[in-house]
Amino acid sequence: MGFKPSRASFSYRVFRFLFRTIFRIWFRWRAHHRERVPAQGSVILASNHLCYFDPVFVVCALKRMIVGLARADVFRMFLNRIILRSWGVIPVDQTGTGRGLKTFLTRLRAGDAVIMYPEGTRSFTGQIQAPQPGVGLVIIRSDAPVVPVKVFGAFEAYGRHHLLPRPYKIEIKFGEPLDFAELRAEAKKTKDKERLKELYQQAAIDLLHTIATMDPGPDKK
Repeated sequence: MGFKPSRASFSYRVFRFLFRTIFRIWFRWRAHHRERVPAQGSVILASNHLCYFDPVFVVCALKRMIVGLARADVFRMFLNRIILRSWGVIPVDQTGTGRGLKTFLTRLRAGDAVIMYPEGTRSFTGQIQAPQPGVGLVIIRSDAPVVPVKVFGAFEAYGRHHLLPRPYKIEIKFGEPLDFAELRAEAKKTKDKERLKELYQQAAIDLLHTIATMDPGPDKK
């Protein structure tokens, strides 16, 4: 039985509109090159992680629905569970069952746009951190294009060292989709587990390097 792409709920659309308005006023928020994200079909959006608002910045930048991830324990509260489920958020089980990963790949096969944070947690310094285990595996096991995303200014506005968000200018930029065709093709052929690990690691490193080297503002022609 096939899966269908997720559809934005009423609450998703309402909150997206409200946050977009707030961000434009408080953060002078701007988005660049959103046209690089396919309007339909599966796509992985991979972003740096600087503050709690990062997923919302991406959601507000795009017209299509974005499926996000959240720790499974966040779903324990009834109100959180209702809201997050209505937004299509995937609970990630951190006990090692891999349930979140399976759902992630299922949503991609259904044609969703899914966002992930390769660093796993918010940066302590504002700089790109090392990729978490499993990032390269997700990239290699999927055939979806991978669009690197970088948020600028979020650490200064609402990083770990701030109790409340500050009115600091924030930009979000979408990079050119990355091509992992060679790594994916080799991974399908090899039966060497160590080589597979190397391919996963290479995919993750290439992705984080691309995000780290992205500059703010629109690309210079």
